[in-house]
Amino acid sequence: MAFYKWYGPAVGKVFSKQIDWVNDTIKVALVKSTYTPNQDTHDEWADVSANEATGTGYTAGGVALSSKTLTYNTSNNWWTFDAADTTFPNVTVTFRYAVFYDDSVSGKPLIAYLDFGSSQSATAEDLKITWDYFYQDPDSGSTTTDSGILRVQV
Repeated sequence: MAFYKWYGPAVGKVFSKQIDWVNDTIKVALVKSTYTPNQDTHDEWADVSANEATGTGYTAGGVALSSKTLTYNTSNNWWTFDAADTTFPNVTVTFRYAVFYDDSVSGKPLIAYLDFGSSQSATAEDLKITWDYFYQDPDSGSTTTDSGILRVQV
């Protein structure tokens, strides 16, 4: 199962308005398994870019997310960061991570990454990533799937 992780510095940048999920150009890039994420010290695209995947049809820097939303669920007390599902058209590429970063801001701050658990490959095909969030309810222990990229419980 794939899982999302925030980069620690990103949380402060979101709250200090350095990253604007809805209005900035947020990109997702595919990254090879040679990358070792560090949630505490990695804070800019330059910390990741040397490990970006390469392949036929894949555009360096990734693709911009579209239809981004940030919504609050008052019943469950959580914020959900979401976007339209992302397609990398007609690519041949091998990757392990999908890394989110803000391409509008100096330094291109990192936001989060999705770890697929092992290397994944696409061969001359449209690679579609469906943004679903898997979480475990702390009260019931049940696992639920919901639409979204990131979720923050308050």
